[in-house]
Amino acid sequence: MELFEVYKRWDIEPVCGRDTTLWDKDGNVYTDLYGGHAVISIGHSHPHYIEAVKGQVAKLGFYSNAVKNSLQQELAARLGKASGYDDYTLFLCNSGAEANENALKLASFTTGRAKVLAFSQAFHGRTSGAVSATDNPAIRAPFNATDKVDFVPLNDTQAVEKALSTKEYCAVLIEGIQGVAGIHVPTDAFLQDLRRLCDQTGTLLALDEIQSGYGRTGDFFAHQHAGIRADLVTMAKGMANGLPIGGVLIAPTIPAKYGMLGTTFGGNHLVCAAAIAVLDVIEQEHLVANAARVGEVFRQAFQGHKALEEYRGRGLMIGLELKPEFVGLRERLLFEKHFFTGAAGAKVIRLLPSLTVSEETAAQFIQAWKELTA
Repeated sequence: MELFEVYKRWDIEPVCGRDTTLWDKDGNVYTDLYGGHAVISIGHSHPHYIEAVKGQVAKLGFYSNAVKNSLQQELAARLGKASGYDDYTLFLCNSGAEANENALKLASFTTGRAKVLAFSQAFHGRTSGAVSATDNPAIRAPFNATDKVDFVPLNDTQAVEKALSTKEYCAVLIEGIQGVAGIHVPTDAFLQDLRRLCDQTGTLLALDEIQSGYGRTGDFFAHQHAGIRADLVTMAKGMANGLPIGGVLIAPTIPAKYGMLGTTFGGNHLVCAAAIAVLDVIEQEHLVANAARVGEVFRQAFQGHKALEEYRGRGLMIGLELKPEFVGLRERLLFEKHFFTGAAGAKVIRLLPSLTVSEETAAQFIQAWKELTA
């Protein structure tokens, strides 16, 4: 049996990792500035994380949500304190797409409305509801076609105001920073306008922080730079440093009833222990501040660089849009300089390193970039 093809694969097989360093099966050494799509938040094989995961799996890896699990409550309390959303409730699931599915379901239950307003170039996942709110027809099957999702341009307050004036939308769904699209940042003023317009029209504001959350931008969630609070916040990637978990933060104004949401694997003992260990490391090693500090090192090095059409991003969520003559630089960085990076199409290199990345590692990447673009 062959595997179903998911992504185009490089002919490289990592087999070991320590912090931001990877070794492949042939013994070659690489620096990881992508973290497997922003998943590795505290570095590969962090000792505290290993201890927590090994200790929990040796006791109990899984039991159903039909019984109490104090690890879930501990995770909720810790996450509430770290994020500033300690008066919200937490629904735990398995992935970002699943988190968005459940957030939209809650919004529809709460408002009695059926439509969602999303944004051009948005990416919210590949499952049925999430992909319907994703602005990419190439991954949206005929089964997913719907008239219940409308798209408007990012940072266009007038378009949002016109749409919401109909009062037929249960939610506005927006990424804290658009990731797959190539790191497009909603302005603080635009996010503030969304909050105001949602309040005026009885629409819930749902922030997709799956890629942009968990300290990556120098605040716990990217939307917090704008000084707003969302009604629903979805998260996943960085929560458990590679083990599958997702979550939805739910405002106290949204009523919860048995049967509205459910999950088999979500919030199991093993992933909760891993997620608590991640919060331990983020707090003890001051990684949110590190993301802001090292992100500024990258910004100063790359903003206005001759190889770039544009530098975009915040903290350690960075998009480097290449000029046409430098397209292909990502491959050279990987095969000549051994740096893993991400991409958004052919023109944009994405940097989403672990929050543990050091200024020294940033300097090494900057030097490699200079050598290839001299």
